[in-house]
Amino acid sequence: MLHLIDAKYVSDYRIWVSFDDGSDGVVNLSNLLKGPIFEPLKEFDQFKAFTVDPELETVVWSNGADLAPEFLKAHLEPNH
Repeated sequence: MLHLIDAKYVSDYRIWVSFDDGSDGVVNLSNLLKGPIFEPLKEFDQFKAFTVDPELETVVWSNGADLAPEFLKAHLEPNH
């Protein structure tokens, strides 16, 4: 099972994430925030306020939104 160990805001809707399997990279969530739970996150102040939940081991927001580590890893930007 994949776990997220760290995440940092980069810019716009992009965050850097690091996983317990040693992989890391940037995820652009600009086109991935769909559905009612993610609507508030389209406001930058709300979006930037994520944390890494130690129990869920992924990024979470105060409104209850979260993204599975597998989803984040599947959407890593290609390395240039």
